[in-house]
Amino acid sequence: MEPLVSIIIPTYNRAHLIVETLDSIVTQSYENWECIIIDDGSSDNTCLVLCEYVSRDSRFQYHHRSNTRPKGPSSCRNYGFELSKGEYINWFDDDDIMLPLALEERLSAFTNNTDVVICKLQHYDFDRNVILGETNINSDNIINDYLIGVLLYFVSGPIWKREFLLNQKTLFDENLTNLDDWDFNLRMLYANPNTILVNDVLIKYRVHNNSLSQKIIQLNFGEIRSEFRARLKHLLLLNFKNGVKIDQFKKFMIGRNKSFLREALIINHDAKYFLLKTLIVSHILAFDVFGLTKTICGFLSYSLINKGYFFFK
Repeated sequence: MEPLVSIIIPTYNRAHLIVETLDSIVTQSYENWECIIIDDGSSDNTCLVLCEYVSRDSRFQYHHRSNTRPKGPSSCRNYGFELSKGEYINWFDDDDIMLPLALEERLSAFTNNTDVVICKLQHYDFDRNVILGETNINSDNIINDYLIGVLLYFVSGPIWKREFLLNQKTLFDENLTNLDDWDFNLRMLYANPNTILVNDVLIKYRVHNNSLSQKIIQLNFGEIRSEFRARLKHLLLLNFKNGVKIDQFKKFMIGRNKSFLREALIINHDAKYFLLKTLIVSHILAFDVFGLTKTICGFLSYSLINKGYFFFK
C-alpha cells in the first residue's frame, strides 16, 4: 500500500479559484491522498463548491475553523495538521495548481532518512496566460538566501515527513497572517532537516501583480504589521547566534522597510508609525547610526513639509 499524503488547504472566499486547484489534485498520478480544506469563514459560495467535491470524492474533507481558534491561514493549517492522518504532509494554497506528477515525483524521492522533498514552482500569470519565471530552490547558503528571498519554497513546494513535523515545537505561527509560510519554512530549516531537491517545476504559483503603493493601500494594517513582525522575529532570533551571518538580511530588511515607509509617508497611510518603529529597531540591531539618523530626518521632513525622498535613498 502506498503511503498516505495529506494535502492541507486553508481557504477564504476563493470559490472562483479553488475549483482549478481541487481539479488539479483529482488528476494527480499519485492517488493515495487525502485533501483537508479548512474554511476560514468564507462569505461567498465556498461551502456549496466544497460540498460538491466532498460528495463526489471521499478523499476530500471540508471543515470550518472553530471560532475558538484565531482567524488566519496559519491557524487553519495547524488545525488541518491535527485532523490529518498522512505519513507525509503537503500544505497547499487555494489558488495554485498541481501539475499531474506533483505528488508522485516528490514522494518517490523520499528515502528512510529524508525529512522533506522540495520542488520548483512556476510563477504564472493566469489572467494573461504568461509564465513569469520559476523559483530557485538551490543554494550554498540556504538560511541567508531564504532570509533575503533568493531562495523560495513557498508553502506548497515542500512535502514534509510527518515524523519531522511532530518533533517541532511550533508549526505555523498563528499570530502571523502575512509571511506566515516564510516564517514556517525558516524555522523548519533551522532544525536542519535532511532535504532532497527535485529540480522540476511541479506547481503553478498564481501571481498577483501589484505596485508597492497599491500593496500599501490594499493590505490592511494587520498584514503590514505581520510582515515586519515576522522579519523582526528572525532578525532577533539570528542576530546573536554564533556562526550565522545575516548582514545581507539586515540590509535587505532595512531597504524593504524604508521603501514601505516612504510610500506610506507619501500617501499618508496609518502604517507609517509602525513602519517607523520597525525600521528604527532594524537600524539599532544593525548598528547603523547613520541610517537611523537619516530615517528620523526623513520621517520628520515628510511629516512637516511632505518632502524628503533624499533621506530614504
